Amino acid sequence: MKVLISDNLAPIGAKILKDAGLEVDINTGLAPEELKKIIPAYDGLVIRSATKATAEIIEAADNLKVIGRAGIGLDNVDIPAASKRGIVVMNAPDGNATTAAEHAIAMMMSLTRNIPQATISMKAEKWEKKKFQGREVTGKTLGIVGIGRIGSIVADRAHGLRMKVIAFDPHMPKELVEKMGIELVSLDELCKRSDFISVHVPLTNETKHILSTKEFKAMKKDARFIDCARGGVVDEKALYEALVSGEIAGAALDVFEVEPTNLENCPLLGLDNFICTPHLGASTAEAQENVAIAIAEQMADYLNTGTVTNAVNVPSVSAEVLSKVKPYIALAEMLGSLQMQIAKGGVEEINIEYIGDLAEVNSSPVTVAFLKGLFTPILKDAVNYVNAPMIAKDRGIRVVESKTSHSDDFTNLLMVRVKTTDGENVLAGTVFGKQEPRLVRFNNFRLEALPVGPMLFVYNKNVPGVIGALGTTIGSGGVNISRMTVGNEAEEGRNIILLNTDQLIDKDLLQKVKNLPEIDDAMVLDLPM
Repeated sequence: MKVLISDNLAPIGAKILKDAGLEVDINTGLAPEELKKIIPAYDGLVIRSATKATAEIIEAADNLKVIGRAGIGLDNVDIPAASKRGIVVMNAPDGNATTAAEHAIAMMMSLTRNIPQATISMKAEKWEKKKFQGREVTGKTLGIVGIGRIGSIVADRAHGLRMKVIAFDPHMPKELVEKMGIELVSLDELCKRSDFISVHVPLTNETKHILSTKEFKAMKKDARFIDCARGGVVDEKALYEALVSGEIAGAALDVFEVEPTNLENCPLLGLDNFICTPHLGASTAEAQENVAIAIAEQMADYLNTGTVTNAVNVPSVSAEVLSKVKPYIALAEMLGSLQMQIAKGGVEEINIEYIGDLAEVNSSPVTVAFLKGLFTPILKDAVNYVNAPMIAKDRGIRVVESKTSHSDDFTNLLMVRVKTTDGENVLAGTVFGKQEPRLVRFNNFRLEALPVGPMLFVYNKNVPGVIGALGTTIGSGGVNISRMTVGNEAEEGRNIILLNTDQLIDKDLLQKVKNLPEIDDAMVLDLPM
């Protein structure tokens, strides 16, 4: 079998693939049309961030069985298109956590001691010792936004520098964070108290521009901001205004909303109190070797033995088991994603009950699929079918399974009860026919919704005119409604409405929906396709 390495990869990766008996071609810098022309000859494709595995490329890949991303991010892979073609998509989510964390610490130290500016000054043959006086980090407060794998490493290194660490993460249990010696606070409090703020969250609907004008105005005048996570997490326009006006003292970015970055698309580059690097968070020799080794070993195992590791679109089970449980796996992942997007507070316990015929299937991959769906909205590509149970364990989440052979209403039913620090949600789903997932219960509401793709979730009073006003408002925003489901809670006189839409509804249109009479609340959902 043949494997194409289309992006720069540490040499150890190609060696591992060759030693496994695979034929390897290294052909980097291919234009899309060139890749499309040669891809039919290959069984495996190894990429980093440069190659775009688009739907068009995947459609042309007649023999492709696996795409391996040497790293975490999979924005450059059309995963739904790959899944439809039966192509396994893998990544290496753990290979660069340490180096990304170290880069954030390096940026903080460079920022507080004015190292880049002083270097430029000296190379211009100046000696401006007083101009570049810095600040110590010892005894200062570091605020971390997102205390997951990378954020926790940053905290550990900061503790070594004798810093006090506080963190904002609505999805992490307070007790677990406190065990790390970290105080869990609100985002507003973090902004007010921190001397340094470092962001470590993926880019999601929830985190886009999570740091903007309001947050910068709340910060100390001598605070410094660092983002080595994802471009778009910080509002760059608001950051520019905060730096120019003196609302904060300085900022350091490794990632940008538009990459490559220049002065035209990023005015920040023209400021003296701003330092930056060109997305170097994972660019160390050690990290590149780690991800090359991981992805090569995973792809070799899959192509030679069928063993699936760190796949984001298929669980690690045999083909026989997969054929039996695949519809339930899709259902479970959808329910998990829905749960995280509607949840308030950190998840503490998950009770999954398999009811009816579903009690007879191998439940392990279904439970894993629910956990993957649960964490994907907050961790994006860092979670997959292999590490999802470990993430749950690391976060102190208790997972309980039970099986009941008798079902009153459905032949099979997947019932999930999730307890958080702020309450509890009950979701139930089933599969119609052979592979049509349905959400049939949301807390006390009974319904029959298709939980897939872009959706709008609405709480409303059960009175005339609501559905008409809702449709008119959404239509005026240029969004098409493809399906609508209503669930009723007779005792309270309330409804929920779930609308499948052709595209995600933006914040402005969502606010118009919330402003409608008789609408109690509304939120946008983005569920797996």
